[in-house]
Amino acid sequence: MNKTELKDLLEHYTDKYNQSNFIKDDPISIPHLFTDPKDIESIGLIIATISWGNRKAILKSGNKLVDIMGHSPYDFIMNASQTNLKDLKFVHRTFNSNDLSFFILGLRSIYQNNSSLESAFLNGTTTKDRIANFRSQFLETPHELRTEKHVSNPLKGSASKRINMFLRWMARNDNKGVDFGIWSEIKPSELYIPLDVHTGNVARKLNLIKRKSNDWLALEELMDQLKKFDPIDPCKYDYALFGIGVNKEF
Repeated sequence: MNKTELKDLLEHYTDKYNQSNFIKDDPISIPHLFTDPKDIESIGLIIATISWGNRKAILKSGNKLVDIMGHSPYDFIMNASQTNLKDLKFVHRTFNSNDLSFFILGLRSIYQNNSSLESAFLNGTTTKDRIANFRSQFLETPHELRTEKHVSNPLKGSASKRINMFLRWMARNDNKGVDFGIWSEIKPSELYIPLDVHTGNVARKLNLIKRKSNDWLALEELMDQLKKFDPIDPCKYDYALFGIGVNKEF
């Protein structure tokens, strides 16, 4: 497959899956329950964080989380009492009530110390540095050591799949109705694909990645290739790679 054929294939599957009907079966459906930007971004970060494993299980946990927060995530994050936090009962795989309590307090601290959640991701000249600097700021809130595994560190080689997915949700807007595009400082050209098993396997079949591990170096390799097809919005091809993989298109 030559470069033109590969680009045509990626464009075809991007158009196929980057549609509003993608939303209902995807974790992004949870922040789509809201219209206020602070509700969208605050619940979005937590939902992205628990987005691993079976998608139906993620949606079930996400809806439970919305119920816990009284369908007002930002208000709950900013005003939940210590008693509220102590009484939390939530488990999604290895993410438990203590982790949720930390995320609520961590987000509260971010909002108290930044003009917006987006501004907490603006410290750094590269996406890698911005994620790492956000992680450092977020983890300033007291927490159990085990909780740190839920906030990936690209400086240690992680592809930071869930944070990159969250950033795509917030910063990318192509008027297709899937991603929100409620942030303006982070440009689509700066976004990185949320590299996972599906996208990684398909990318290797298409010879977009040679590296065998789904780590940050593989992600850089993939983005270098995708930017050749669309330097302005390379992350749109996430829909093609994920859709092909999860739906076993070939």
